[in-house]
Amino acid sequence: MSLSPLLQSSLVIQIHAFAAIAATLLGALVLWRRKGTALHKAMGRVWVVLMLVTATSALFINDIRLIGPFSPIHLFSLFTYYTLLVGLKAIIVERNLARHRAEMQGLYIGALILAGAFTFLPGRRMHEVLFGPDAGWTQSLLVIVPVLAVSGLAWLRMRRRAQRAA
Repeated sequence: MSLSPLLQSSLVIQIHAFAAIAATLLGALVLWRRKGTALHKAMGRVWVVLMLVTATSALFINDIRLIGPFSPIHLFSLFTYYTLLVGLKAIIVERNLARHRAEMQGLYIGALILAGAFTFLPGRRMHEVLFGPDAGWTQSLLVIVPVLAVSGLAWLRMRRRAQRAA
């Protein structure tokens, strides 16, 4: 493992990666610990800012260009903006705790865990950071497959909880 590939990248990529890593770590604390406390609210606000930084910086990373300067991965930015809006509206305007929780947990799993898992594909920077420049598909699959499995199980659990609450 070496941070060199990341530290040698452009500033926008560094900002994106460090904001995403921080959002992943902080999000685990915010989303699955006691709710409604002052600490939860403060950490939640920081998490929202980190998600906005992550989504916005992603729009300026254009290594894969399929539609002008964009690629399908940029849809995660739109997904993030929309989900943050809906999740914040649910708690601030509607006082709908169940919807707020579902939106924020869904965003965490979809935009951070699932999208993050694919950064470990060969040829991507985080693959090189974690496994080195000569690593192949085996290491990637050893990370991606369990992450996809756990994410799928978490998503199913959240769906069941939401259906029971409805």
